[in-house]
Amino acid sequence: MQLSERMERLASKVSEGNRLADVGTDHGYIPIALVLRGKIPSAVAMDVNPGPLQRAQEHIRGQGLSTYIDTRLSDGLAALKAGEADTVLIAGMGGALTVRILEGGGHCLGTVRELILQPQSEIHLVRRWLGENGYRIVEEDMVLDGGKYYPMMKAVHGRQEPLGEAEFFYGSTELQKSLPVLEDYIRACLSKNRGIRERLGEHGKETSPRMRELERQGQYLETVLSEICARKKEGIRR
Repeated sequence: MQLSERMERLASKVSEGNRLADVGTDHGYIPIALVLRGKIPSAVAMDVNPGPLQRAQEHIRGQGLSTYIDTRLSDGLAALKAGEADTVLIAGMGGALTVRILEGGGHCLGTVRELILQPQSEIHLVRRWLGENGYRIVEEDMVLDGGKYYPMMKAVHGRQEPLGEAEFFYGSTELQKSLPVLEDYIRACLSKNRGIRERLGEHGKETSPRMRELERQGQYLETVLSEICARKKEGIRR
């Protein structure tokens, strides 16, 4: 089964041999692909909406995988039982919703070995929640797919070293697997940030709350870009 670049990258992060719980499975493509490839033995594909879940069921039956992939109508992790999954995948949702799903998973997350998360927005909320709830981010990644950047991460149980403010928003460059993609993203964000600040200045809004917010964001972006450049130089020296 052919996956999009975003989904392929997410699928690659599932540890081999793990049982997968795919939250918000939509068409069920990732669990289907991983079972077909023999990377995972089984999966639970869950969605809060009956329509997408029905489509997933049709695709699973079409591949002859109903024995290996269970489908459940579920609000987040509500229908997942403790001990049923080793990996939980939550992708394509806003950061606040991702946090709500994780907060609602107290009954089952204790037995889950790894979380693979790809928030569409407010990613800082997710990183902050992980650190405050006994998780350690072990990998950051980013993919450009269809002209859009998708940040993602893997987390496991453990103590998280304190993150800097810039890291809450853009992740640790040390853990980043795709530094060139992150660099392109940061440069694009910086260009947009500067353009908006220039326009606000032209309209006499140099001291507005929006300007202060943009200046803070610009500082974070400059910090991350500086770290990326330092790591590139370090790599050249090696």
